[in-house]
Amino acid sequence: MEEVKNYTVLIYTENQIGLLAQISNVFTRRNLSIWSLSAGASSMEGIHTITITTDATERKIRDAVRQIEKRVDVIKAFFYTDDKIVYREMALYKLPTPRLLDCEDLEGLLAKYNARIVEMNRTFTVIQKSGHSDLTSALYEELQQFGILQFVRSGRIAITRAQQEPVFKFLQKREKERLNKQ
Repeated sequence: MEEVKNYTVLIYTENQIGLLAQISNVFTRRNLSIWSLSAGASSMEGIHTITITTDATERKIRDAVRQIEKRVDVIKAFFYTDDKIVYREMALYKLPTPRLLDCEDLEGLLAKYNARIVEMNRTFTVIQKSGHSDLTSALYEELQQFGILQFVRSGRIAITRAQQEPVFKFLQKREKERLNKQ
């Protein structure tokens, strides 16, 4: 029986309406839960990246990625284990300012987690932390004593440990093949 691991899927696409729903359906049909999802521009103009994390066997994730690549608007998709990528998420914590002002070592707590205050007014303070989910969760636990008013955490963003984006080599190869056919 194959081992279930955490995988990060990087999908390079054109930014088209409805594509995210189609990709989500691939995961649903294969009974894969999406643990986090983020989307945004890549380093290449006109190409966007969708980053999805899920737990799966290698066979299941390989099949899902193949199915995703069949979509017209998908340029290329790749899957990685955590040791093959650099990844982070961001968390925002809103806390009541009066309770924070009573904290004797707020500066030490923020330094411990490499967090920072991004907005402060008389009623609330917003603290930002980026890093791995275990650290954003640990800070959440420590901040609970102040009465968290709101909390939000982004999906994972990731880049490969390779020199350049893997889709770049794919696009170069595809362009070379196109030129050879002419």
